[in-house]
Amino acid sequence: MEGDPALRLRVFDLNCWAIRYLSKRRQERVQLIGDMLRREGFDLVLLQEVWSERDYSDLKVKLGHCYPFSHYFRSGVIGSGLCVFSRFPILDTLLYQYSLNGYPYMLQHGDWFCGKSVGLHGGGGGHGCFALPFCQLHAEYCREKDAYLPHRLVQAWELAQFIRHTSKAADGVLLGGDLNMHPEDVGIRLLRGWTGLRDAFTEATRFEGCEDGCTLVPNNCFTVKSELLPFPLGIRIDYILYKAISSFTVKCEELKTTTGTAPGTDIPFSDHEAVMATLQIRRQGQAVGATLGTAELTLADVVTEARMEVGVGLRAAQRQRYSTGRMAVLALLLLLLQAAAALGALAGLAAGQPFPKLSFSLLAFLAIGVLLLATGLHLFHTIEVKMLQGTEEQMRMALRALQERL
Repeated sequence: MEGDPALRLRVFDLNCWAIRYLSKRRQERVQLIGDMLRREGFDLVLLQEVWSERDYSDLKVKLGHCYPFSHYFRSGVIGSGLCVFSRFPILDTLLYQYSLNGYPYMLQHGDWFCGKSVGLHGGGGGHGCFALPFCQLHAEYCREKDAYLPHRLVQAWELAQFIRHTSKAADGVLLGGDLNMHPEDVGIRLLRGWTGLRDAFTEATRFEGCEDGCTLVPNNCFTVKSELLPFPLGIRIDYILYKAISSFTVKCEELKTTTGTAPGTDIPFSDHEAVMATLQIRRQGQAVGATLGTAELTLADVVTEARMEVGVGLRAAQRQRYSTGRMAVLALLLLLLQAAAALGALAGLAAGQPFPKLSFSLLAFLAIGVLLLATGLHLFHTIEVKMLQGTEEQMRMALRALQERL
């Protein structure tokens, strides 16, 4: 009711950049993160890029008395990197792995191997039941020529659909994570417009931290400075988004980001700054009802823009599928020619100097390798084409439904 006391929920979100053997001073930073979380006593902690389950286990032992409920989400080859610590009971969990997540042959990026996903944990605390998804989307490695933009848009669309369908029975939604998108990017506009989520940074009554709420800043010693040259202040790609659904209201009282090094040390907690929000949750006298939260005309424009970008990715994937298919066919023809030559030699039909056996064998192994590689890539790009076609079709149907309501 109107007189019910408000719940103040303190939320901590951080991309930990804790990759075993690759991240600089990983163990030291994990310890610093654990000390800070134990000292601050947040209600909910959302961590990304905790790739080592040993690090999660160490944090769980360290934080057990402060955060009695925790969960690690497993997916992909090296894991999702997602884990949650909570003061409130975790009622249930669910993991959804995105249908597209980069390319397996882009080893220097590695997003494909980690199986990036969205994890959902339902929680309460006496003030309703909230759907609490958190996630990480595919990284942006080159803003001028972003080959992964179609994949990231597919992920943003799947994340929006995931939130809409899993939050129907909830009283509210709280999303946190490294979305790898700038606030004005089409992906974040699509996600917010389709779900009605509100940005804690723009809604906060008070803010303290990096200018413009940036979470990847040039003065961080772990940041690759060349990637931030067009952005002298840094970029904001880590978010806490929220909305109330039924008879509750959610208001962001305060938002903070970490700045500089961890207290008493010469290093920051991560290459990303952490985001900390204080949310006021209050029960109202009557249900407020769910809305899209964005004018449908604007949302239609956003869906159209996203669909066009997905279409660009679809045509690129179709070209890749054709190229790898042609390569596989050529390798197969080469193998058939070699087989015919070998049969001819066995039958005594070969004239003159026979083809050197070593060279013949090496050429055969090369053709087999090319055939296997090209076939695998052809199958991968075939799946990519189907996923992009499916998303484009979903966006077309959604756009038609929006236009019919205008």
